[in-house]
Amino acid sequence: MDQPDPVSILFVCLGNICRSPSGENVLRHLVEKEGLAQHFRIDSAGTINYHAGNSPDSRMTAAARKRGIEMKGAARQVKPEDFANFDLIAAMDRSNYHDLVAISERCPAITAKLVMFCDFCESHDATEVPDPYYGGDDGFETVLNLLDDGCANIVKRWKNGSLI
Repeated sequence: MDQPDPVSILFVCLGNICRSPSGENVLRHLVEKEGLAQHFRIDSAGTINYHAGNSPDSRMTAAARKRGIEMKGAARQVKPEDFANFDLIAAMDRSNYHDLVAISERCPAITAKLVMFCDFCESHDATEVPDPYYGGDDGFETVLNLLDDGCANIVKRWKNGSLI
């Protein structure tokens, strides 16, 4: 485990109330459970500012709670300087990815690696984390299943030195 400490990861979706705060909190839950919290700096943001300051969606919070995961945080919009302040930025879908590319063009010094979150998934074939906002409870479960898979592999790759 010769990783530079701590590795900083930013999860990004559209509004930062469902998918990205869930990614942040699922990963935080996993690293705390494994005693690795000091090796990670984890945050989340949205590509829009519509929900800024809001807590995570109550339906996502309830679904996460059933899995023993506490949902913390307040929505914020991604900023150009996030590309200089994080090692890894994980987009939840292609639209988020393309928005992040446009935002990164306003950052003078980019150090972050921009990736699609589902690139970390090994047990699921999805290429994007679907937005559950307008769907039913099963959508929130699907998101959490993808996040569990991908976040577990983020930890695994960090442990073997192949995360970034």
